[in-house]
Amino acid sequence: MSLQSALLTARSGLLYTQRALATASDNVANADTVGYTRKTVGAAAIESSGVRALPTSRDVDEALVTELNSRRAAAAGAALRSDLLSGIEAAHGSTESGDGIGDLVAALHTGFEELRATPSEAGLQGATVVAAQDLAGRLNEVSGVIADARQRAQDTVVDEVSAINAGLRDIAGLTLRIKEQIALTGDAAALEDARDAAIATLSSSIEVKALKREDGGLVLVARNGLVLPLDPWSDAFATSDAALDATSFHGSGGSIPGITMGGQDVTATLLGGRLAEAVALRDQTLPRYQAELDLTAATLAARFDAQGLTLFTDAVGAVPDTAGAYAGSAMVGFAGRIRVNAAVTADPSLLRDGTRAVTGDPSGSADFTPNPAGGPASFTGLLDRVVDFSFGAEARAGIAWSAIATGGLGPDGTLSSPFNAPATLEGYAAMVTATQTADSAAAEARSTGAKAIVTGLEERFARRSGVDVDGEMAAMVTLQNAYAANARVMSTVQAMWDTLLNAVR
Repeated sequence: MSLQSALLTARSGLLYTQRALATASDNVANADTVGYTRKTVGAAAIESSGVRALPTSRDVDEALVTELNSRRAAAAGAALRSDLLSGIEAAHGSTESGDGIGDLVAALHTGFEELRATPSEAGLQGATVVAAQDLAGRLNEVSGVIADARQRAQDTVVDEVSAINAGLRDIAGLTLRIKEQIALTGDAAALEDARDAAIATLSSSIEVKALKREDGGLVLVARNGLVLPLDPWSDAFATSDAALDATSFHGSGGSIPGITMGGQDVTATLLGGRLAEAVALRDQTLPRYQAELDLTAATLAARFDAQGLTLFTDAVGAVPDTAGAYAGSAMVGFAGRIRVNAAVTADPSLLRDGTRAVTGDPSGSADFTPNPAGGPASFTGLLDRVVDFSFGAEARAGIAWSAIATGGLGPDGTLSSPFNAPATLEGYAAMVTATQTADSAAAEARSTGAKAIVTGLEERFARRSGVDVDGEMAAMVTLQNAYAANARVMSTVQAMWDTLLNAVR
């Protein structure tokens, strides 16, 4: 090897080790920086002139990153679901306290049974009215919590669309800078870290898969195959605020605005993350909950009224017709309006005497005539009907009540309950409470499990792509030794050049 070649080789070694040392120092300095990945500097041998430092590269497992982003989407959606459903579970009360809707229906049943034994007892009459008020109040409360949760879901949809638009603009801007940097220097590792962090944040809102190109370009694909536009100067999605009530729904004829992309409604096609979960809660879970609660309240009012006691009504004294379809009927939102009939509150003895006459129907209740003013204090005709039939499975002996609907639910009639409806008021109310509170418990468990998976993957990612400070320090010692060795070569070559020149002189 000539002195010139030796000098060039040593010089290239010094340049490479200098750059590798700087990279290792950056790794150590950023070891605790969220989103930072370990950087390495490769080397390529150059014939007769040593080595050439390659562009800085990231030590990243892209398959692991994709899986982690998918799990982040699942965890974020599960956390939102658990958060919104937890309030509903609390509003339903608890079996231990005996204040769930099913428990309160049972308590009202017990009140009527005790009153039947002594129909003229004013204290029992008043206590039964209070039991009815407690039940109506609990239905109002749960309905209000469901309505609030649904409005929160709608507000979350608007917030998440805004966050997604901001995230896509950020990713688009970073992609342009990465492409420019790679074209100029071949090295954009730091910018790629920033883009990966932006994609991770976006994944909490909507599940995406990033398809990266060698030139730094990027294609983002949603879970349903929808390619998301990347434009740093415009929004990809659009929606708007809306104030919801029990009749609101999204779709043809509905009042809830959709999520559009390029003018097309894509609400139903968005999957994964907080956005999709908020949409599912707003359009499916919570409207179904409301419908089940409304059916509880409407059936309660209708079955009492059918026996001659208009115990529960809305604010204007009306009792909804439960014979028709739920959607578009007076049953929609009735759980939020139900109250004890003002006439019964003012005169609890109507619990014994009845509020109206009933003309019998071969497919329903039998005839009934109320106890007239001054009638028998021991009148049990109405109380027998209430205890045996309003709370029972039959409208009269041998004639079953019409089944409580489990399909055609929701304000647009597209939803269904996940259970077969029990025939009695107590059974149906208890089933509604059990199903809805079980959903909350399942959501909490799902959220806990999803978070654990994300934590495990993050730890795996840190081991795979994070900075091992001890390893970096050991590498720096090796690089320093290599630097010193190359420096000695250069010093030796310089001394040989000096000797050679002195000999020529």
